[in-house]
Amino acid sequence: MATVHALTSYPIKGCAGISVDRTEITPTGLPHDRLFAVVGPDGGTVWQGETPRLAVIRGRLLHDGAQLELGAPGAGELVLDVVAEGETRPVDVEKWPASGVDQGDEAAEWLSGVLGRPVRLVREPARESRAGADPTALLVLSLSSLDGLNARIAERGGNPMPMDRFRPNIVISGWPEPHTEDRLGRMTVGGAEIGFGERAIRCAVTLVDQSAGVRAGPEPLRTLADYRREPDGVSFGLKAAVLTPGGIAVGDGVTVTEWR
Repeated sequence: MATVHALTSYPIKGCAGISVDRTEITPTGLPHDRLFAVVGPDGGTVWQGETPRLAVIRGRLLHDGAQLELGAPGAGELVLDVVAEGETRPVDVEKWPASGVDQGDEAAEWLSGVLGRPVRLVREPARESRAGADPTALLVLSLSSLDGLNARIAERGGNPMPMDRFRPNIVISGWPEPHTEDRLGRMTVGGAEIGFGERAIRCAVTLVDQSAGVRAGPEPLRTLADYRREPDGVSFGLKAAVLTPGGIAVGDGVTVTEWR
């Protein structure tokens, strides 16, 4: 029987994930997932493809989201009061409106020191009232898909990829065939229902060693290009929509109610 193997939220876009045993799935995905972003002076998103050290920055929300704890190797920790409403600045962050709520100079100075470049930390404005359904609210991946990829990489003499290279929200075990998630139409997980959105197109982020914050290519993109080509890149995993919000926990059964 298929079950939930792992749940991970990424409070700061591009930074390290936080594993949880149980959570609520909301219409916009896991609570606080990609709620914050690191942006450059021009408002553009700073991403691991150009700044791989992002991967080692941890962001953890405390006290029901009232505070954000930042941490990174060699940089200590910083606890900030979250600014939910306040000064905004123009930003270009996927899924956000064209603005973000600035989190202040202390956060900016700490992050700029860790990354070695000037950056600001911003929060998505009014996440709770974001209008419309998000067809890509969750990233779902199965252990069997990773096993299939790693078998191909091993045939080429390469080292296996850990799951964190792909930064999924929900990892599913128990599907015997790789890429079963591609065929998913609808499924129930715990008290939630999830539906197909689109295949996840993968980028240079998958080349970054997430534990070290350094680029370590060419895998997995080299091998994915052999058998997972799409018109706009290579795919691995499913971006899914939340059809019915609800509770979810590691170990919950996964029931597919409709196949594509």
